[in-house]
Amino acid sequence: MATQSNKEVFLGGFKKLLNEKWQADVRLKAGDSDESASIFAHKLVLVARSEVFKNILESDEFKASAKLVETVTLSEMKHEEVEALVEFIYSVDGSICSASVKKHARSLFLAADKYEIPLLRDLCRNELISSLNSSNALSILELAQIPFDKALNDAAFTTILTNMNTIASCDEFKLFVVNHPNLAVEIMKAYVTRASITKKCGYCGLSC
Repeated sequence: MATQSNKEVFLGGFKKLLNEKWQADVRLKAGDSDESASIFAHKLVLVARSEVFKNILESDEFKASAKLVETVTLSEMKHEEVEALVEFIYSVDGSICSASVKKHARSLFLAADKYEIPLLRDLCRNELISSLNSSNALSILELAQIPFDKALNDAAFTTILTNMNTIASCDEFKLFVVNHPNLAVEIMKAYVTRASITKKCGYCGLSC
């Protein structure tokens, strides 16, 4: 059986603290679960990672409570998503399991904005951009509006223009036009402009 090095033991301290629930003084509960499925955590760690968590835990509601272990409900998230968020918060090197990022990149992107954890937002943005294709570009463009993220918006926009022939013929695009008419107009304008620029000359075959 392999033994951990001194460095591995040191770096794994926060994870061990989380797993053993030692001196845990707060529960994080997802919107789709009850308190029995809460994740025990530590106020000091949450406050160190997020100014929003600090404001929540310092609010009058929590100060007036006599409970030894408070419960914070992340109503917009599912239990697995909260687990992935906590995993990141307790990481010592600002990393997160790639499987967790890939599986929950969208919800973690929104959570990172809501709870003001910029590094997590960066990681999720990178994952979302790397996963862009004709099937998900519209939904990722929608995501990039809330909150507005220029890098993600531009990457999704470019993917849509590149795959416009495929995307324009799908039912999802019809729904997108109804729900986001202004964005749809921007897409069509950009596509027409791009098409006119790359139009080939009938004589020489070069771009006119």
